[in-house]
Amino acid sequence: MTDLPIHPLSSEHKMLRDAARDFAQKEIAPIAAELDESGEFPHKTMKKMGELGFMGIEIPEEYGGAGMDALAYVLALEEICKVDASHGVIMSVNNSLYCHGILKFGTEEQRRKFVTPIASGQAIGAYSLTEPQSGSDAGAIRSLATRDGDFYVLNGRKSWVTSGPVASYFVVFMMTNPEKKQKGVSAFLVEGNTPGLTRGKKEPKLGIRASATSELIFENCRIPAENRLGAEGEGFKIAMTVLDAGRIGIATQALGIAEAAYEAARQYAAQRESFGQPIGAFQGTGFKIADMKTRIEASRLLIYNAAIAKEKSKLTGDRYSLEASMAKLFASETAMYVTHQAVQIHGGMGYSKELPVERYFRDAKITEIYEGTSEIQRLVISRSELGLR
Repeated sequence: MTDLPIHPLSSEHKMLRDAARDFAQKEIAPIAAELDESGEFPHKTMKKMGELGFMGIEIPEEYGGAGMDALAYVLALEEICKVDASHGVIMSVNNSLYCHGILKFGTEEQRRKFVTPIASGQAIGAYSLTEPQSGSDAGAIRSLATRDGDFYVLNGRKSWVTSGPVASYFVVFMMTNPEKKQKGVSAFLVEGNTPGLTRGKKEPKLGIRASATSELIFENCRIPAENRLGAEGEGFKIAMTVLDAGRIGIATQALGIAEAAYEAARQYAAQRESFGQPIGAFQGTGFKIADMKTRIEASRLLIYNAAIAKEKSKLTGDRYSLEASMAKLFASETAMYVTHQAVQIHGGMGYSKELPVERYFRDAKITEIYEGTSEIQRLVISRSELGLR
């Protein structure tokens, strides 16, 4: 991998990237296939990642994080995802969907209570927006939070919560004023052991199987009013702002998956012989390699550009939705293209669990779906370019 010409990597960036690569190869690679098969959550390795600072890279040191920038985050995440996308998405949610939102919108007390244990790796955080009947249409949320003196009473069912079965803390979005639709959504911080909160069924997924995903069920779950994140009615704005950061993480996950599949395919194409020569010498395979490499490098530049835009936003307050959506759209579709071609290049062996390319193929698909489908990304991009709201 080459340094980005318009933003050369610092020695600190390179050290973090190399540390993440070393950890991924030594600690995650030997267990990735087994965890994919069993679906077991990787508690031990996630704790080690927290101790190394990977679970709160952009979080200031005073809140338990590493205090680095957005580019550092994607560099480390890329290396983790290149070895195992399940570890990567847990890391991504912790850093972006969970910690980023509280750091940006929370009070000082909320940051210390709800960010510090997550950023330092002592616990896992999760983000809960989706419901059974509301995915892309976040304004269709039905779960209800009702004010009762110094408390809110939460009722409803949330779905597809990454790390739901194991998280200690949640950022949860519920309606406080259904008549206002999107402007009636509010955000709350909920501790996992709060009475009235139960974890629903664990989802049996196609890919990222070691990343636990479940429903959350709220039945008269009472939380202190001080646990509201932001003002009433600001939940939708908070959710969309946080998703900008999350989409950079998923784009990076897609890049890591694509890189792993590409390297496997390139090596196989150079070594596997057919009709007296390496299969990569045939244009049918060689051109696939060329297209895979080009799309990967284009994805990397889009992701780095989005990371730089995110970093600038810390000073200017400007949104980076366009940059994040373009990176997420292109990188996720690149991951699907590259993993599909990698399976094809491997032929029958690509379809076998004896090699990891079939796992890369299964893991890649979700990057086109969660944190905003490809269709939603195209909507965000087109509306931005056309000046539409």
